[in-house]
Amino acid sequence: MEFDRTRTAVLFLVLVAAGVAALLAMGVMATSTVLMMVAPAMLVFGAICLGIGVKHGEYRVGGTR
Repeated sequence: MEFDRTRTAVLFLVLVAAGVAALLAMGVMATSTVLMMVAPAMLVFGAICLGIGVKHGEYRVGGTR
């Protein structure tokens, strides 16, 4: 499957939403804690990992330049 920015962003948000929904459904934390602390942290950490992954993919495809 070819990934473009739109598809990557949608899949990223779906993955974070699934994680937040699972935490809310399990009831292990207060809803306000999940929405105000965990969700933003998941978004930031996910964006950092996505950026590292994209750069690593560019490195692997392009070789050493």
